[in-house]
Amino acid sequence: MATVSGGSTSERFGFIHKFGQVLGVKYLRNWLNVSPSGFYAWRNRPLSAKVLRDAALLQQIEAVFNAHHQTYGSPRVFYALKRLGIRTSKKRVARLMQESGLRARAIKTYSKPAKVKFFYKEIQNKRKNIDKPTATNQQWSGDITYLKVGAHWHYLAVVIDLYSRRVIGWAFGKNKSTELTLKALRLAIKKRQPVESVLFHTDRGAEYRAHNVQNYLKNHNINASMNRPGCCTDNAEVESFFHSLKADIIRGNRFETMSKLHSKLKGYLNYFYNRQRLHSSLGYQTPVEFELAGI
Repeated sequence: MATVSGGSTSERFGFIHKFGQVLGVKYLRNWLNVSPSGFYAWRNRPLSAKVLRDAALLQQIEAVFNAHHQTYGSPRVFYALKRLGIRTSKKRVARLMQESGLRARAIKTYSKPAKVKFFYKEIQNKRKNIDKPTATNQQWSGDITYLKVGAHWHYLAVVIDLYSRRVIGWAFGKNKSTELTLKALRLAIKKRQPVESVLFHTDRGAEYRAHNVQNYLKNHNINASMNRPGCCTDNAEVESFFHSLKADIIRGNRFETMSKLHSKLKGYLNYFYNRQRLHSSLGYQTPVEFELAGI
């Protein structure tokens, strides 16, 4: 408040107008040393063209913000507006969102490094020494996360193409098992039908190290790669995806039945994430757009 007291007359009037009902108009006029006639003349003055333009842009910002489940920060909102043909600046979008209290939904994540177990080393991290993928179906990544239904944990397994970050396979179920892992893999292979060998990178979970999973990968010309012991960040792209998913549809929501959460996941994974959500790592394109641009 000390900053306001040293601000311009217009800024002091604006502060009184905003907080007058809470703190009292008369008290604030005296504290900020402005005249009653000056304040009421300012309040009754027609809105400036700049204020009206900001109000119109704010409506467009709010429409984009709400259309994307309140998950976009100002950079993504800016690029979404740009795609709609709305010309503005990143700083202006950030200012209006800050002034209006529009903050992207987010969750806190806690990473716990995997315990070092020397007998896990039979599958190496083959990804760390090769270049990033330059096309689809060169490098995939998979993982499993926990999602709550009522009072019970359920599990989501995904397969992501690391070139475009597109979700190409997923499975949701009550049990964390190799069958869940294989179901997501089968869907990815059915959708992609890769011709060349694919590198498939995962964490060191038993659901990926199991003999039936490893045999399935070999039979489909898929080369297994795993995190180094104690290095959970080796699979950062999928961890980032899970963070986005939980911020977008899990945080603040409660799902009492498996079918309701499955329906939400289906819309998110098959449509919103792949076809609508802008990715900063892809130059603010969607995964589908990024793949089409590379063809």
